[in-house]
Amino acid sequence: MTGINSATTVAIGWDRPLETFFVQVLGPHPEMEGEDEILFWRGTDLRELPTAADAIAEARNWAILPADLNATLETDRLKTLGKSDGEHQAAVKRRLFPD
Repeated sequence: MTGINSATTVAIGWDRPLETFFVQVLGPHPEMEGEDEILFWRGTDLRELPTAADAIAEARNWAILPADLNATLETDRLKTLGKSDGEHQAAVKRRLFPD
């Protein structure tokens, strides 16, 4: 989705393995033409943004959001409930996020 500034791109969604929603904001890199720079990124840690409302609150600072975004994000999350981590995903999670 396009951000408030037309040169900014905002991505928002559900990351099933990390059990978190995420928000990523990209803008033109100030020194490398044609490249993007990460301006903002949340939802990179286990359960960092546990609800769609948490992600929407972060994204609202960067983009005009559709009214039905909460329902869309929750639907995406619910579609993954029956899925589990594969062997390699589980191993990486144990290493990155020990109990």
